Amino acid sequence: MVRKPVVSTISKGGYLQGNVNGRLPSLGNKEPPGQEKVQLKRKVTLLRGVSIIIGTIIGAGIFISPKGVLQNTGSVGMSLTIWTVCGVLSLFGALSYAELGTTIKKSGGHYTYILEVFGPLPAFVRVWVELLIIRPAATAVISLAFGRYILEPFFIQCEIPELAIKLITAVGITVVMVLNSMSVSWSARIQIFLTFCKLTAILIIIVPGVIQLIKGQTQNFKDAFSGRDSSITRLPLAFYYGMYAYAGWFYLNFVTEEVENPEKTIPLAICISMAIVTIGYVLTNVAYFTTINAEELLLSNAVAVTFSERLLGNFSLAVPIFVALSCFGSMNGGVFAVSRLFYVASREGHLPEILSMIHVRKHTPLPAVIVLHPLTMIMLFSGDLDSLLNFLSFARWLFIGLAVAGLIYLRYKCPDMHRPFKVPLFIPALFSFTCLFMVALSLYSDPFSTGIGFVITLTGVPAYYLFIIWDKKPRWFRIMSERITRTLQIILEVVPEEDKL
Repeated sequence: MVRKPVVSTISKGGYLQGNVNGRLPSLGNKEPPGQEKVQLKRKVTLLRGVSIIIGTIIGAGIFISPKGVLQNTGSVGMSLTIWTVCGVLSLFGALSYAELGTTIKKSGGHYTYILEVFGPLPAFVRVWVELLIIRPAATAVISLAFGRYILEPFFIQCEIPELAIKLITAVGITVVMVLNSMSVSWSARIQIFLTFCKLTAILIIIVPGVIQLIKGQTQNFKDAFSGRDSSITRLPLAFYYGMYAYAGWFYLNFVTEEVENPEKTIPLAICISMAIVTIGYVLTNVAYFTTINAEELLLSNAVAVTFSERLLGNFSLAVPIFVALSCFGSMNGGVFAVSRLFYVASREGHLPEILSMIHVRKHTPLPAVIVLHPLTMIMLFSGDLDSLLNFLSFARWLFIGLAVAGLIYLRYKCPDMHRPFKVPLFIPALFSFTCLFMVALSLYSDPFSTGIGFVITLTGVPAYYLFIIWDKKPRWFRIMSERITRTLQIILEVVPEEDKL
């Protein structure tokens, strides 16, 4: 068989480009059928969009330890109120992002909106902290929960060895990375399956809880707003825990360019998802209180397990499996979405160019996916991840608040901009105020942790001027950088995305 000649093309930066058949020059692989362009495809349907949002929001927290809200409210009634209000506030934020996502039709979420409104420096600082610390640490934390609960049925009578947890966690992380590297469609299908598993797990808790209510088990709701004393200054901390539990509604905006008919799909997926999650969270907490009183809930390390042991008997052994699947879904959805953030940041020149390249056959942003793997492994086998996330948790709400405030700015700066979906102005105003209020509160309530996080975030400023602004880097550095990029292209079989016509 005579093979067609390969046209080797080199970009201005010295990097390999794909040919008309979507092949990487100088590689001896088979030609893919047709002449598809090497670019990310629009494969995220409404169902897949809903599964990304729900599957990423619902992690281990609602099943394991939803006591942060109760600790800071002091009563069952106020706790349920906070869960409901946080759901509504999160819906406001999600609706604001729906307008941003249908107005600025680019992937990247917070990063893209801050870049478009406030410029490159704050956008770079956002992606700098996300890449180096926040995302690897957050992935490691949820992955450790996966490792612990997938092993729990095998260690009923004894403690699970920490090494075993970390090894199975490492396997889980690797599987997620491989899955997202190989196929967008399969990653989305598995996310849909895992989302149904999560909703099934929530129903397993809600249905017995409703039966308990029908039987008259309402003693824990009597004098629901009375309980142990809790200072009103702790209520904002309760909001903080509640908003954190709902975090994840913004992930669909990270993949806007891969969403089918984004003008309709994004708002609809957000509304459906937030309604399901809010109702599910509130009813799950109500179900817990039909069987567990406030004091017992605060003492429990795994509320869903305690609840199921009392009501479900031997079936309670299935709860850790559902929790593990829930964690795996959060891992998968997070990696799928955040890899697009790194892809877009690289495309804008804020990260190494290799991260904006796409596999010639799989059409996945392979480098942007696998860059998380070594960083997450380092976090996994390092120190106290929870403290690290606490240091930087304020940064998440600061930048989300800025992005939503940018929506208000765009309304006045660009009033004639095409807006297929438009929300009343009080919605982004209230949400951005809530985010900035939580940031201010963290400075007051925990100045040490917030101060450390603030310093870590500020390291992005000198990094921006060193890596982005300074264009007189030594010649040897530029040559070495180009050689590394070309070598990685050949190894990973990736090329820059072709222009979309």
